[in-house]
Amino acid sequence: MNAPVDVTQATFKNEVIESDTPVLVDFWAEWCGPCRKLSPLLDEIADEMDGQVKVAKVNVDNERALGAMFQVMSIPTVLLFKGGKKVDEFVGLRPKSEIVSKIQAQL
Repeated sequence: MNAPVDVTQATFKNEVIESDTPVLVDFWAEWCGPCRKLSPLLDEIADEMDGQVKVAKVNVDNERALGAMFQVMSIPTVLLFKGGKKVDEFVGLRPKSEIVSKIQAQL
């Protein structure tokens, strides 16, 4: 099973910017209800789309600088990176099918 990877400011460049595959980055916090509902969907996507997309998670309570860098104002905020650049984003809980469609549009 391919699980999401926890990303910090120190690992962001290596895990996201320099990734050979698109990366879905989830900005979340433990106290966030919608984040807790989104997390299992992202776990499924990470497993089902292994090799096509990497799922990364950024805990905004621990990584405030990363949240500020990408102007994350609400959580969950999910950014999709391809080739080191942000190509899509959404805020809030979304259906799994919508998230997969956003990823497939970048493959």
